Amino acid sequence: MSEPMKMTRRTVLLAGAGGLLAAAAGVASGQSASAAPSLLPAGRTGATITEIGPGIMQYSLMSGVLLDGVCYIGSRNLEPTGILAFDVASATVTHSTTLGTGHSIQALAVDPVRKVLYAGILQKAASANNLYRWDLTDLASPAVAIGRIGDRDVRDLAVSPDGTVFAVGGGGSSAPALWQYDPASGAITSLGVPDAKATLARAVAATDQAVFFGAGSTLGGGAGTSRAALYAFDRASASFSDITPVEMVNDPSIRELTVAGDRLLVSSAGSTEPSKLAEIALADHASYRAVTSIGTTAKNFTVLGGDVFCANDAGVVRWTPGEDAVQQLPVPIDLGEIWGLDAQDDGLVVVSGYGFVAALDAAGAVRGEYDLGRAGAPVSAQTCMGIAVGAGFAYVGGNGGIARHDLRRGGAINLRAPGEAKDAEVIGGVLYTGQYNSQGIWAYDPRSGDPIRRVASFPSAQNRPLDTHWDDCNRMLLVAAQADTEGGGSLWTFDPRTGASSHAINPIDDVQLVRAVVAVDGVAYLGGDNAQKTGPRGTVVAWDPVAHRELWRVETAKPNGIAALAAHGRYLFALTIKGALVVIDRPRREVVHTGDLAALVPGFAAMKAARGVIYGVSDTNLFRIHPRTFEVTTVVPGINGGWYSGPHLNVDEDGAVFTLRGRTLVKVDDRPGL
Repeated sequence: MSEPMKMTRRTVLLAGAGGLLAAAAGVASGQSASAAPSLLPAGRTGATITEIGPGIMQYSLMSGVLLDGVCYIGSRNLEPTGILAFDVASATVTHSTTLGTGHSIQALAVDPVRKVLYAGILQKAASANNLYRWDLTDLASPAVAIGRIGDRDVRDLAVSPDGTVFAVGGGGSSAPALWQYDPASGAITSLGVPDAKATLARAVAATDQAVFFGAGSTLGGGAGTSRAALYAFDRASASFSDITPVEMVNDPSIRELTVAGDRLLVSSAGSTEPSKLAEIALADHASYRAVTSIGTTAKNFTVLGGDVFCANDAGVVRWTPGEDAVQQLPVPIDLGEIWGLDAQDDGLVVVSGYGFVAALDAAGAVRGEYDLGRAGAPVSAQTCMGIAVGAGFAYVGGNGGIARHDLRRGGAINLRAPGEAKDAEVIGGVLYTGQYNSQGIWAYDPRSGDPIRRVASFPSAQNRPLDTHWDDCNRMLLVAAQADTEGGGSLWTFDPRTGASSHAINPIDDVQLVRAVVAVDGVAYLGGDNAQKTGPRGTVVAWDPVAHRELWRVETAKPNGIAALAAHGRYLFALTIKGALVVIDRPRREVVHTGDLAALVPGFAAMKAARGVIYGVSDTNLFRIHPRTFEVTTVVPGINGGWYSGPHLNVDEDGAVFTLRGRTLVKVDDRPGL
């Protein structure tokens, strides 16, 4: 058993800067990343922290654009954010630059005439700058900030032929606007909000006469929010007009816009229906042709030999305008989520979310595959998703990968997995994940030597798994999920023995998603939340996961939704977003205790029962709750985990807690002494 060791200046630095430790390791993406465990006393509880190593090490990306044989690639969930210049011919990273703000770069646009790259960032909170420019004639010089649009996040950028830059995004308290940056004056101005019901704009394109604004409700749909909405902004009259193709109005949002010659290429994001593709005449917006694509994703347009190519869920599709059919290219490798697709000479250059660049011919054959870590990209510790532990391994989810940490021999390897493992459990030595986006449940058995594989699928609109729990009585995995575009959510079940799966859509009500789930004696308890600012939230439902029927419910009457659930004995513990503790007596079906944990839980949280207590983790602290007195004790203050989509923790067979301290995976051996 681990024992606390004497604190040194070096261990203090490592504990507080997991990202710096990971960056120093400098391993190539997909390669082993190991660190000798170090032990740190946690504080007054006497718990011992064992540092396992960086949660997941990789070069993760979220954008790519090609100019003159160089692919410019924006990072994702790395610190600091940065842009690479990857020379396709030599397959090397020749230059890089870092930005001063944000966590990811989704928006890149080049001005090919003036040789300037523009970048827009995603950020957790509004900061001074979210727009940058990089002089491509002097790549040795860093990118510089040029200001900020009023929306928190920049999702897309476009440069008109006259050099004016346009930006769209969202993440603020109001509907997204169309923004303009004038390079001559440096002024950033809002051109207006064309759709007051839209929650996110992800597409913009521009000519010298018009700007095209594509929006909808991708991350917070339902409850009367906008569906796909495409507007043309006349630059001379400063007026908007709705030009949404009728074939797209039922889809959640406009996903991509590109000006190609005398036409505008448009795609929608699918949900309950496949995505759509359209070409609209620039001279007459009422003149267009639309077709149904393959899958629910359609983005990153490029044109080669008269054909239109774009990325979808499974790779790359080709559409010949004038034809009704869209063809899936038979690419023999898994491209994962594609964040860049451009034509070069007679082929295609693909930027994969797995951290590589692929060169394809027009028929889909692979000419080259180049790992960015090996090519010189700065591999470092990424912010993480879910955690699972068991059978001698700990697993940490990231973007396009899951790190498998060997707890016996040390070291870690990255498993390539599409999307994001939002939460996971180890059952009988097998890892089961709830996989975003619309990926269902995946499984990995480290004893088999086989890669991770999908074992259950669910309706594509039920796209965001949030919490997993093993129902030991019914012998099934339970997954709580959110429907981003439609509102509400679902409960999934999966039987590892038979492979059978089922789902119940909107088990709480039509608007509450299922953010948390825990099971006791064959009954599943569901915690409700709501993606909208108004409407019901915080409901706890007792649910029969076999018969898919409600047994009873309790309204917590709290202003925020349920962040986490856990159970011990007769009590069900519910923790809301921003730290309201609600204890429910299950046999009596009533609330018997409430508490204010806001000082420990500023936002989201996770909980697990172990060693006779309830452990909870927030973005800032690891704590425990006494199962009878409900007293709360801080176990690790200032744990400050490096999470992307909310904190997580899991426990091993002995009840030790695994979570993040900074961006480092840690084992917390706490002895409650009840």
